[in-house]
Amino acid sequence: MTYSKRMLVGWLPRILVVAHDLMMVWLCWVGLNRIRFSYQVDAPAVPWFSAEVALVLAIQALVFWRMGLYKGLWRFASMPDLFNILRASVVGAIAIGAALFLFFDRAFLVPRLVLLAYPLGLVITLGAPRLLYRAWKDAHHAQGDGEPGLRVLILGAGRAGEALVRDLKRDPRYVPIGFLDDDPFLRGSRIHGVPVLGRLDEVERTGRETASQMLVIAMPSVGAEAMQRILQLCEKSKLPFRSVPRIQDVLDGRVAPGELQEVPIEDLLGREPVPGDWDRMGNWLEGRTVLVTGAGGSIGSELCRKCARLGVHQLVLVEFSELGLCNIAQELLRGYPALRLTTILGNCGDPAVMKHALSRASVDAVFHAAAYKQVPLLEDELREAMLNNVLATEVTARAAAEAGVGTFVLISTDKAVDPVNVLGATKRLAEMVCHQISADCQTRFVTVRFGNVLDSAGSVVPLFREQIRQGGPVTVTHPDVTRFFMTIPEACQLIIQASAMGSKESIFTLDMGTPVAIRMLAEQMIRVAGKQPGRDIHIVYTGLRPGEKLHESLFHPDEKYRATLHPKILEAEPREVDDDSVARAVKLARDAVGRYDLSRIEHVLRTSVPEYRPDAPEGDQAKPSNNVVQLQGGSPS
Repeated sequence: MTYSKRMLVGWLPRILVVAHDLMMVWLCWVGLNRIRFSYQVDAPAVPWFSAEVALVLAIQALVFWRMGLYKGLWRFASMPDLFNILRASVVGAIAIGAALFLFFDRAFLVPRLVLLAYPLGLVITLGAPRLLYRAWKDAHHAQGDGEPGLRVLILGAGRAGEALVRDLKRDPRYVPIGFLDDDPFLRGSRIHGVPVLGRLDEVERTGRETASQMLVIAMPSVGAEAMQRILQLCEKSKLPFRSVPRIQDVLDGRVAPGELQEVPIEDLLGREPVPGDWDRMGNWLEGRTVLVTGAGGSIGSELCRKCARLGVHQLVLVEFSELGLCNIAQELLRGYPALRLTTILGNCGDPAVMKHALSRASVDAVFHAAAYKQVPLLEDELREAMLNNVLATEVTARAAAEAGVGTFVLISTDKAVDPVNVLGATKRLAEMVCHQISADCQTRFVTVRFGNVLDSAGSVVPLFREQIRQGGPVTVTHPDVTRFFMTIPEACQLIIQASAMGSKESIFTLDMGTPVAIRMLAEQMIRVAGKQPGRDIHIVYTGLRPGEKLHESLFHPDEKYRATLHPKILEAEPREVDDDSVARAVKLARDAVGRYDLSRIEHVLRTSVPEYRPDAPEGDQAKPSNNVVQLQGGSPS
């Protein structure tokens, strides 16, 4: 097909729409005049076409074009389109009356009733075909291939529910059969023909009576406590359930508008998201130059996104992974074309790399996110843990201090509070190193601790999700194990928030509420996937792995915590350490790492971190087991 033919095919529908609209204008104008003069004796003849009619068509066509009437599609015609037609009709009537008076001096022959009825007539003759066409297309699309759709019961009859039912009626895969909502004024009403059948706590009975096959939660802005109640009701019904996406998930590109998704994992925590003081963070970061180590990781990359959104002038990315650096750099360049971006491929533990990175720009703040974080793996990789978590931190922190960087932020972990594993011990020693370096420089050192991060690389959430996708079993270390959880955006928000309010040397942690039982998280994820724990997918308890505890701690008794301006962030006074001993430990560790002397590295770690207790009794509370544990009613038997 030639280019001219393709252009003609592309423009043909719009040409037909314009022709249809002008024909309706012609019929409406001439018809209204004929009707009006039909009641008058010796009325003048109203021809079907004349110079007057040509002028009416030209003026109304110009008004339609100027008011963007042809930018919309009949397939998606709605109330805003009808309102636009009404506006164009009213403006057209005024312009036509003025033009007839000026050009023909015959305005007195145009009955006022015609000018008043003309906009209403156009709304009917132009709007009705559009709405009928959309209804026909929706019905045709909803029929699909003739297969019956999934019977859906919608929880929530608010705006999200109304929008959802409109989308579902156009999708042949689903058949909306009713709403449930706690608002008594909605009881018995209908939304787009779908009835409100009862309250939310009647979901089990209503689902059974209506033969529902799926529940959809259409309450994206509900609080954490209310969401936990809704999830419990959904689980009790034994029906698979989904939710409509939140607007932030759509804007962040995590889900498409109108797409049903599994209940977000953060909703399973039963905790309200931690609010951020965006003005304070923006005031601190706007116009600054920020360097991020580990910029391609889950925390580092989210830190880069948040810094870009908050208006930093320049970002310097240091990353050892070629693919990770490439991915985050391309994403930032697409989303923030005005952002100055500098990428450094290299190991932040290499002094030459950090000196080069800091020489590329006048850096105001360093976020040190590079670290090894996998607890069981690091128990057998003591040298790499010491090299990356301690010695690389020492190199990065010292380079930042020598370059006169204003703020250095160490991203630590709650496992450093009272460490029983290599991860916690090396992170605690990294904190001590920053404390030692801060004594002799003007750089402000901030340490931020948080618990497990949902959906980060290596966390239990993607592991559980993959195990459920494969049909199980889901592996949990111990029935009683608990962890503090937060989302990746929350963690990065805490880092920036704490950095903006920190003093010369500070340790911050997030009040993360009640710890989450991993067994309960696994059971909820199985139900969210539309399966039943113990029946469709089993849970296997494998025993605590090396270096793992049943419960983590957020606070150390020797660290005096106090409230901050942020209601969910606490600040602690750093524990006293012997700077000479820390410097000596770093020197001995560097020598032992160079000689790959694991026994010497372990000795340095044990002696320099007195809280490190790898042989704590709690680590032996659960023995490895490969037995499949059957669940009855959602509880372990």
